[in-house]
Amino acid sequence: MLNKAKTTKDDKKMFREIFLYSFFLESSYNYERQQGLGFAVGMWPTIKRFYKTKAERADALLRHLSIFNTTPHVVTAITGVAAALEKQASENEDFDKNTINSVKVGLMGPLAGIGDSFFWGTLRIIATGIGLPLAAQGNILGPILFLLVFNIPHLLVRYYGGVLGYKFGTNLLNKASDSGIMNILTKAATIVGLMVIGAMSASMVKLETPLKFMISGKEFLLQDYIDQIFPLLLPLLYTLFMFNLLKKDHKSTTLLLVTIAFGLLGVFLHIL
Repeated sequence: MLNKAKTTKDDKKMFREIFLYSFFLESSYNYERQQGLGFAVGMWPTIKRFYKTKAERADALLRHLSIFNTTPHVVTAITGVAAALEKQASENEDFDKNTINSVKVGLMGPLAGIGDSFFWGTLRIIATGIGLPLAAQGNILGPILFLLVFNIPHLLVRYYGGVLGYKFGTNLLNKASDSGIMNILTKAATIVGLMVIGAMSASMVKLETPLKFMISGKEFLLQDYIDQIFPLLLPLLYTLFMFNLLKKDHKSTTLLLVTIAFGLLGVFLHIL
């Protein structure tokens, strides 16, 4: 059950700000961190409320600049949970702040699946089916009904997602603290987060080799043997190579240039 503590006037103000700031989620979408900067902006109402010094606020904002991507309509649910975690972090010096990003990453995938299926795959089609016949007849109610059918549920989910996410996160943390399972929760969130990042790397990094060799007059493709022994080995190795460059403080621009050069050279030498 959710925390039934009375919602204060200050809480309601924070929920309204989380709702409004969430519309900036994709205003700076990029291929390095995707919605990371937009999510950090959405966390600002929480950060300025729970942290009082510039150093603490800067640290929290930097924490939320990490890569993030989910369906925009449901992002406030994650923002709400992250807000509850930030509240706990601001009150407890021993709180492991790495948990916050781990929980974010763990939630963004499942909620993206739900959000895409409902809003893009279902509600959008229903709204189009209602509005299109009228629009085809030149009736102004066509686009109006489309926008209303789609956006009324969207706006309700976007607002109350933040409210429920925050209350759920607060209740979860209280129970975890009381029962002493915070360490288990932290470890579980970290594992889920790493699994999501691993899945994203496997699905987004594309790297194969066309190298082939002849044995007794028969052609053998090297990629086929790699896939049999270790599927997606080349994408994994390249991801680890990029990660190693990041650990050595190389900028994202450097990684991009290295990738472009590697791709061009590989194609020129017929090894990629």
